[in-house]
Amino acid sequence: MKTFLNISFKKSFYLFFLLFGIFTKIHCQNEVLPLWNKIPNEVTTPDYKEKVVVNEGKIQRISHVTAPTLSVFLPKEIKPNHTAILIFPGGGYAHLSMEKEGTKVAEWLNTLGITAFVIKYRLPSDLIMKNKSVGPLQDAQEAIRYVRANAAKWNIDPNKIGTIGFSAGGHLASTLATHFDDKVYESKFNNSARPDFSILIYPVISMDSNITHQGSQANLLGKEPSQTAIENFSNDKKITPQTPPTFLVHASDDNAVLPENSINYYLGLKKNNVSAELHIYEKGGHGFGLGAKDTSQFWTNDCKEWLKVNSYIF
Repeated sequence: MKTFLNISFKKSFYLFFLLFGIFTKIHCQNEVLPLWNKIPNEVTTPDYKEKVVVNEGKIQRISHVTAPTLSVFLPKEIKPNHTAILIFPGGGYAHLSMEKEGTKVAEWLNTLGITAFVIKYRLPSDLIMKNKSVGPLQDAQEAIRYVRANAAKWNIDPNKIGTIGFSAGGHLASTLATHFDDKVYESKFNNSARPDFSILIYPVISMDSNITHQGSQANLLGKEPSQTAIENFSNDKKITPQTPPTFLVHASDDNAVLPENSINYYLGLKKNNVSAELHIYEKGGHGFGLGAKDTSQFWTNDCKEWLKVNSYIF
């Protein structure tokens, strides 16, 4: 049974805490932290209400995000290896797939000894942002700065903080990897927003209309984006030697986000001598999460080995 909650801006933050407090034992979640004291370049729209979809006692999907948060998942049964990963759920920049591409991923990472953070980031909207194209990036930059600044609190190595993003969350993760030095707000933290590594799962990479996910492009850049905006957020064109090492996963039969997105990003990394590994599976379609069927179900094993080879886990 699905429950749809339509809540006010003021109440959304507190209800989110209440719901996650209820589900703490289910997800082994330790705490939920507000990302901002004051959201930069915020536009106040009282009628803009956060929407939460709950199914069988678990938050499945969130849209109209108004209060960005970090949900902390600490390893319980396995000795922590001082690595942290920030998780960016997908949803076409229209909603966040919090269960399949958020909490379930955090639980898997915990089994590897990794401290995980599910990021509930704002989705681009002119109703709550002065510049909607950078709203999600502001949240992503602040999230990694927040985690890095508090690394000692969670027994994390500040030089072993990575990201994982799914679909449009993969676009945000790759935007962070290629735009970490972009000054899109004033942060209270005086540290780098550069991830130490990236994991991109069926990611939207390009805003080029020939291969992009049209919904993600329209939500982030508008229905008629300028060529400048398209090029700026086509992250395969923004790779430099400073872009973090990356593990990429896609399925050949993905008709929603074409595998050319991952292929082009990999080629850009290779051109810039950035360490990278790409897996294109024969079957899997789009949105397979941790892998439920077909050949794509094995990507977590490959990712685990990549993390080991690069000394992020033992």
